[in-house]
Amino acid sequence: MPILKGLEWTFDTVASTYEKMRPGYVDALYQKIFSYLPIDENSRVVEIGSGAGQATEPLLKTGCHLTAVEYGAHFSELLRNKFRQYPKFSVITGKFEDTPLESNAFDLIYSASAFHWVPEEIGYKKVFSLLKSGGAFARFANHPYRDKGNPALSKAIDELYDQYYYKFYPNKQKPTPVECGEEEAKERALLAEKYGFTDIQYALFHRERVFSAKEYVQLMSTYSDHIAMEETLRTAFYEKVEEAINRCGGSITIYDTIDLQLARKP
Repeated sequence: MPILKGLEWTFDTVASTYEKMRPGYVDALYQKIFSYLPIDENSRVVEIGSGAGQATEPLLKTGCHLTAVEYGAHFSELLRNKFRQYPKFSVITGKFEDTPLESNAFDLIYSASAFHWVPEEIGYKKVFSLLKSGGAFARFANHPYRDKGNPALSKAIDELYDQYYYKFYPNKQKPTPVECGEEEAKERALLAEKYGFTDIQYALFHRERVFSAKEYVQLMSTYSDHIAMEETLRTAFYEKVEEAINRCGGSITIYDTIDLQLARKP
């Protein structure tokens, strides 16, 4: 489901579930980043919106100096505890756009499924100002798509969204389910050109994830717009989704597309 602006606070209320249920990213994605810009123990890196650290440790393993800028206080504490064995790791609690950082100082700035929360013009301009000449910005996100092999389940879940989700969000437009593809990834990559970046590249990665009914409901409970629903309605919604999955085979397969955009400061 699309994310509603202004719900950034919701994730921090479910930090432990978010850590458990939200996926990390494939190794090939990090290999692509590191081939674009090698990172080592001398590199200075900023991660925007680290959440529960799904994309943090692959960078920490390079030995770099990594600063996580994370809006949620619970997530910030989780990150400090989770990665306390890395002496070059630090966490700043706050919004990226409000956080003072040194200009022309960083080799890599990256954001995993979080940069859409930052206003575009503010975000790109700030990233550009913080990077050294030759430094890079990596933006990537996971885009899940419904179970392709179980149309009965997709239909049942759509009906439950009509009954519960859109009862809470009656003015919200219903999206047509579309898998993330190359055109969308390219369009997102080219945004960086408007703000002075060069050497624009993008890539797509794919995977499948299978959930039991209970696991899928746990995953749903980490979505910002779902968290914001009225509790009684949300509880009934989750119960019916769990029943539908069990009725239609007992599991649901999610098809992920991860898009990566890379851009360099001249």
